[in-house]
This record gives sequence, C-alpha cells and structure tokens, in this order.
Amino acid sequence: MHDLAELSGKHVVFLSWRDTHNPEGGGAERYLEKMAQGLVERSCTVTVFCAAYASAPPEEVVDGVRYVRRGSKLSVYAEGMRALRRGLLGAPDVVVDVQNGLPFFSRLVTRRPVVVLVHHVHREQWPVVYPGAPGRIGWWIEHRLAPWLYRRCQYVAVSRATRGELRDLGVRGPRIAVVHNGTDPYVPVNPGKSPDPLVAVVGRLVPHKQVEHAVDAVLALQPELPGLRLAVVGSGWWEAKLREYVEERGAGGLVDFHGHVDEETKHELYERAWVLALPSLKEGWGLVIGEAGMHSTPAVAYRTAGGTRESIADGRSGLLVDSPDELVAALRRVLTDAELRDQLSVGALAMSKEFTWQHAQQSFALVLGAAIAGVFTDTQDPEEPPEI
Repeated sequence: MHDLAELSGKHVVFLSWRDTHNPEGGGAERYLEKMAQGLVERSCTVTVFCAAYASAPPEEVVDGVRYVRRGSKLSVYAEGMRALRRGLLGAPDVVVDVQNGLPFFSRLVTRRPVVVLVHHVHREQWPVVYPGAPGRIGWWIEHRLAPWLYRRCQYVAVSRATRGELRDLGVRGPRIAVVHNGTDPYVPVNPGKSPDPLVAVVGRLVPHKQVEHAVDAVLALQPELPGLRLAVVGSGWWEAKLREYVEERGAGGLVDFHGHVDEETKHELYERAWVLALPSLKEGWGLVIGEAGMHSTPAVAYRTAGGTRESIADGRSGLLVDSPDELVAALRRVLTDAELRDQLSVGALAMSKEFTWQHAQQSFALVLGAAIAGVFTDTQDPEEPPEI
C-alpha cells in the first residue's frame, strides 16, 4: 500500500447524502465522520458535502472538517455535482463518492481520482423503500450504471460481505479495499442490568430495519417471561407506522419508544439491556453491535443482513439467525439461559475492543494515498473477528 506522505496537505472532498446530525443519519454517517477526522489528523484539508436539513447551517467547520449543506434528500445529488463542477468545494486532490444506493455521479464532473465508499448493496431495500418503478430504476442505477461509470475507480467496502456483493455487481480487478468500522470506547455509566428482561433495538426507524420483527418476538415471548420489555431507541419517518403496528398487535404495554436520545442515555440503555436485537434486512456492518458490546450486551441479528457475519462471532459474541421464528428462538435462549448470556456477554465485550477507529482511519488514509498516486488497492483489513 502507498506511503501516507502522499496525503499530507491534500484536499479530500466527501460527497454524502447525510451527515451525522441529520435526523436520518446513522452508522454510515458515523463512519464518514470518523474517516474525515482521521484525515484531518493526517494534515489533510477535508470538505464534506451533504444534504441540508432543519436547524443545520449551510456551512460550518466541526473538528477541522468543513461541512457544506445543500439540497434535499433527492436533490442533494444534483447539487453535489454542481458544487463539485463549479469549484464551490475547492480544488480536491481526491473525491470520496459515498454510494448509499445512488452514487453522486462525480466521475462525470471531475478528472480527479474518485474513491467509491459503499456500506452495502441495496438489492433488497429498493422494493421495500421505493416500490414499483422508482425502486426498479434505483436498482438499475446501482447494479448496472454505477459499476460501469466507476469502472476505473477505487472502491472501499466496510465488510468482506459488501466486497462480495460489489463483485457480484461486476466490480472487477484488484480495487476493492475492505476497511471495517471501529467502535467508540465508552466509560460505562454503571446503571446495571435491568432487573426484568429487556431487549433493545437501536437505530433509524425505517422499513428495512424491520423493528416489527422485534415487536413480534417480544409479544411471542412475553407469556413465558413476565416483565419482558422492548426498548426502541431512535427516530425516523417510519415511526408513526411502527407505533400503529405496535397498537394493532396489542403490544403497547411491552414497547417503550425512547426516540432520538443523547449519547449518555443511549449507552445507559445499552447497559441495561439483556440483549440487542438487530432484525435489519441489510447492514454493511452494524455499528450498534459494537456499541452494545462495549457494555457486555450481546446481539441477535439476521445472518442474511451481510455485515453482521463479521461484526458478530456467532455463538461467541452473539447469535445469527435466518428467519423471524429463529429470531424468537434465539432471543428466548439468551433471555432464559443465564450461563449462555454470560458467555455471550464476555464475547461481545471482547469483540467490541477488536475493531478500532484508529486502525480504520489508518487503513482508509492509506487507500486514499494510493488512489492519489494512481495505485489500486485490494487489501483485506487485517483486523479479523477475534478467537474468543
């Protein structure tokens, strides 16, 4: 991999749908923020272009990173192309095009090296979020047009699962580097575990997170686990529908909606929970898994989500399942078997410490340095799931 000297003094521009403070921001935006901060620490000038939203200034500098906000959820792509073409973002040495389903088509408006950052492929999400023709068009752009447009560009995937998906789309050659997520160290607030069984779901409330599966699981388990509750942490445009679902299923007395909370409250809930449920349809990595693990809280997630196969060591730091019925069975095991829960808790804590942001930042910086030098990188992040 190329020397980091190539990066010193360079200008890096990120094109991203969202930033971390956007109401719809999540793990992908946290990753972007961490990579941007790592580049600033390595003497780079960093600009992040993203969509505008209520209360956010059009421009600001946070931790040395310049944020420029224009456009809406959909128009941000055209605004990003325009800003890059007109030099409104400065003169970048490399552009990081964050492909969250749709790319920014940056390859059409710049001659600078472009690195495509992908958290996961959205094959399963398009028909869920955009049924009918819009979803079919979106999927065609993602799996046909984008691989062709960026056929001479470096890619960064956050997991081996995502790298495999990109290769299935036709991204060929030695140019997909894997740079895993890290986990923020957090000093436990020590409220202790809840005296009654508590399942937590943390993340954006959108259809493909499938929080309904967790609601159904808790409803199925409640007769044999008196006092069982589900804590739903996060907000999103699907919240009203989810609340309706909870009432329709008669689960109102079992589910607590905490909304968007501050970091201290979020970590307190992680620490009180007996288990984290992640019934998401697709995850590039699953940042919440590591966050919960910092509090010795194991996770149960769908194996088919992709990145969960790397952020969870199945049977050691959590459990992977393949269906809603298996989700119920796995949650039952964790909630009723104290010995298993203790074993998974130890593994979850150990796993959370294996993946650091410092390592991810170094790996990402090396990939960008190589891209500036005109060298493709296809390395595997050396941090593998630990043997617990």
